[in-house]
Amino acid sequence: MNKYNIFQKIFLYFFILIFLTFILLPFVEMFYASLRPLDHLFRSPYQFYSDDLSFWAYSEMWNTVPYLGRYIFNSFFLASCVAILTLLFVIPAAYSYARFDFPAKNGTLYLLLAVNMFSGPVLLIPLYKVLRSFGLLNTYYAMIVPGVAFLIPTSIWLLKSYFQKIPIDLEEAAFVDGASRLQILRHIIAPLSTPGLVVVGIYAFIGAYAQQFLYAISFNQKKEFMPLPAGLYEFIGYQTVKWNEMMAASLVGITPVLLLFIFLQKYIVEGLTAGAVKN
Repeated sequence: MNKYNIFQKIFLYFFILIFLTFILLPFVEMFYASLRPLDHLFRSPYQFYSDDLSFWAYSEMWNTVPYLGRYIFNSFFLASCVAILTLLFVIPAAYSYARFDFPAKNGTLYLLLAVNMFSGPVLLIPLYKVLRSFGLLNTYYAMIVPGVAFLIPTSIWLLKSYFQKIPIDLEEAAFVDGASRLQILRHIIAPLSTPGLVVVGIYAFIGAYAQQFLYAISFNQKKEFMPLPAGLYEFIGYQTVKWNEMMAASLVGITPVLLLFIFLQKYIVEGLTAGAVKN
């Protein structure tokens, strides 16, 4: 290994370290803030180290916000429902775009991209009127239906490109053996597309998590249906904000997402790198 390669690796790892520090430092600060007493968070000058760290906020937050456990469950439940429903709609749609030729195929694909130009806040009033007309306000559906609708277009594009990389010869061989289109999709395409399905599912899950606050405060007024991002506002009082308890609740709330990434990281890497190397 020559000196050029050594310096190149040092340069690369140096910037990776800077990037990881930039990404992880807010989480470190959140965790540290959750361990400190509230009055110590506003010391001037700022002190990173404190001699009275404790996990008191992690036990007290359940008393401050009695519905906190329900909020955390709602966030995970809503994101999971949106991800599952998105996949159910996207799989047949993406397969159709990948394998069939039909009128206005390219036009509808570009129309799907155009739909993504409209963000959630732009359509809040029309969405509110639609949900009210169907009697879906103040229910889980009020946050699930818009979430699925806004995630379908990008998910179709992601999964369509993955389906196109699967050799069509496998399907033709299955047709010869008498398999139907649905059987091929279920027993051949779906298993071979597991990494791609996981990536699209994770994308939908994260997107649903990010959209929860907007839809919750717009279409829901019942505490039992509130997700965590909206429920965190209960840590804000009339005269003070319990920042240490809010940070603790936020970290506990994102734990299911972190665990999901840990268990599915193998499929995520495979899906993101699929097609990077030619056979």
